[in-house]
Amino acid sequence: MKRLWMYPLLAMSLLLSCEEKVEKLISGLEKADFISEVAGKQTALYVLTNANGMEVCITNYGGRIVSIMVPDRAGKMTDVVLGYDNIAAYTSSRGNFGALIGRYGNRIAKGLFTLDDVEYQLPQNNNGNCLHGGPEGFDTQMWDAVQIDGKTLELFYLSKDGEAGFPGNLDVKVTYTLTDDNALDIRYDATTDKPTVVNLTNHSYFNLSGIAGSNIMDHLIMINADRYTVVDGQLIPTSELAPVEGTPMDLRELTVIGAFIDEPFDQLTLGGGFDHNWVLNTAGDVTKLACKVISLVSGIGMEVYTNEPGVQFYAGNFMGGRDTGKFGVTYPRRGALCLETQHYPDSPNQPDFPSTTLRPGEKYLSRCIYKFTVAR
Repeated sequence: MKRLWMYPLLAMSLLLSCEEKVEKLISGLEKADFISEVAGKQTALYVLTNANGMEVCITNYGGRIVSIMVPDRAGKMTDVVLGYDNIAAYTSSRGNFGALIGRYGNRIAKGLFTLDDVEYQLPQNNNGNCLHGGPEGFDTQMWDAVQIDGKTLELFYLSKDGEAGFPGNLDVKVTYTLTDDNALDIRYDATTDKPTVVNLTNHSYFNLSGIAGSNIMDHLIMINADRYTVVDGQLIPTSELAPVEGTPMDLRELTVIGAFIDEPFDQLTLGGGFDHNWVLNTAGDVTKLACKVISLVSGIGMEVYTNEPGVQFYAGNFMGGRDTGKFGVTYPRRGALCLETQHYPDSPNQPDFPSTTLRPGEKYLSRCIYKFTVAR
């Protein structure tokens, strides 16, 4: 005869076993490794899944995309973004893996801009310029998270007046939505109570090959742009929008990244390779294809759609074995690429560029869609 006291223990054992199965992530990440406290708020790992089995993991520290699992041509689930497998590595790193970037993505010359006859000084964290909002930009902040359902995560952050030198209380909401056509739709909404400048983006590092520790030199890329912003020696725009025609910057057709990245072309020399803003031909139409990347090794492709006027294509030129990421993998030089949809760098100091000024009563809205495909 079985002892009655065994039944509650058996039931508890079965319950714990079921919970472990539910918490098992395709990425192999452990939610427990992302539980900590930063600035008095709890960090966590949030998981989005769709009907096709695709999985996206995001932490509310810096609003960072930690992993994106998509199927390759053989149906194997593959992580296509770089990052770390625990929160301690993110908080101790100065890198931007997967991060939300603000208040101003990319560079502002000398960290200075004038708005309505008032000069504002920002942190100078990149050769005397302000890069990605400074050393304590949105990528280092704690975001309040609300998971709406299995496919949608909302993040909220109030950037206070004077934070990093920027004027106005900026109220920001970022919505991550995973769709059933394997697209990660990122929507940025913001309002301000004082005139300010805003340029929000995401800084995910993509490698579509599925080969840990590989580079992206064999990836194919297409950018739907006839022009790009010419930069000086500090990668600050000169204000010239130069044609890509007849230069290595012509990526209007699918091109192997490694084919021209080291050409003796002055702009590539300055950036150590591709690290420029392309002026998109899409005219703010989020339904038009802005960029496309394909790995012939895995068959995984990524299409980029946006309402932004530009995209920064960075080919990982300044990477180089300094970062040990998920599951002990060391990331090499050009181990990933970034496609940061954006307004142009240094726009607050370039009156001929599309404006990044946001005023009280106006609503900031930016969209970036990363859609994943498979070539059979």
